[in-house]
Amino acid sequence: MDVDMESQDTRDIASRIVTPGSVITNDTAFMRGHGTFAERTTIYSSVAGAVERINKLVSVRPLKQRYSGEIGDIIVGRITEVASKRWRVDVNSRQDGILLLSSINLPGGIQRRKSESDELQMRTFFAEGDLVFAEVQSYFADGALSLHTRSLQYGKLRNGTFVTVFPQLVPRSRSHFHTLPCGVDIVLGVNGYIWVSKHVPASKVEENSELIYSDKNEFISDDERETIARIANCIHLLNRLYVKITDTSIIFAYEASLTHAVKDLLTREIAIDLAHNVKTRLEQQS
Repeated sequence: MDVDMESQDTRDIASRIVTPGSVITNDTAFMRGHGTFAERTTIYSSVAGAVERINKLVSVRPLKQRYSGEIGDIIVGRITEVASKRWRVDVNSRQDGILLLSSINLPGGIQRRKSESDELQMRTFFAEGDLVFAEVQSYFADGALSLHTRSLQYGKLRNGTFVTVFPQLVPRSRSHFHTLPCGVDIVLGVNGYIWVSKHVPASKVEENSELIYSDKNEFISDDERETIARIANCIHLLNRLYVKITDTSIIFAYEASLTHAVKDLLTREIAIDLAHNVKTRLEQQS
């Protein structure tokens, strides 16, 4: 039920979820922003989402929308095409990102100008369908994102499973690569693509930097597979119930899920119960 915002403290404007056509405010002191429209003196929501207020500007952030990149973002992408001196990468945005041959590390960490022979071997680095961990470097003139993998922490993703979530649920933070206490690595791409995998010590990659382009998965035991699947299902249920997805919320969901079978985590009743548990613990922590 819509509530006339005139009768509320203006601080409450940004405290609710609205649907298209919902009344946001009748107060003429407010200006309409993205995701809203006005008729006479009333501002309405034009999308389903969370109301946000900056001073007197009111907007609605959609619950579901494409990723809009910013320089410095850590993303997970899928190679869709190998072109001349570049790869096209699906980054869950309006258009594919671009990873230039000049923006990657060569095997062994060699720093030199890329040659014609490197261009001929591009599919040995990344081929169609490969998942890549990268950083947004800049924008091209047409708005496409320019990516780079000039670090040993970036590269091809192996030994795990791929999860898609709403980009709005993955907050930007100092680190998007985490090793969880249960022995699983996660890469939280701010574009809504997440990678859950077996833990591989960083020292092992540093000792053999060619692993960043390896196509071979390491041996994964049944227990490791079950833990990876449990973490992936925990992320799915957090996404399904619109809970912020961070390493902390994933750990809380994992700990609360241990009394249930992995296959049961996505049933509605259990998912709601676990999500409520996670929200309560996050509130207690803040």
